[in-house]
Amino acid sequence: MKYRKKPVVIEAHQLTPNNIHWIELWCKGSIRGTRLPVEEQVVAIHTLEGEMHAEMGDYVIKGIKGEFYPCKPDIFRECYEPVE
Repeated sequence: MKYRKKPVVIEAHQLTPNNIHWIELWCKGSIRGTRLPVEEQVVAIHTLEGEMHAEMGDYVIKGIKGEFYPCKPDIFRECYEPVE
């Protein structure tokens, strides 16, 4: 059998040096590592599958159950499109 993923609207933000602290607040304790120098900033995100890492330019996605997880920009562009 084949299945199609149901369309779901998600909230996501691309991680940048300018918004890293805002994303830390948005993730409500699910993210750490934001105090490193900008050139070393790889943040750890506590996900349902365990700890994952996001680099500058990656997207941080809030899932349908309120969980957070990282996504590489190329995968994000292939899987998601803006909604109004």
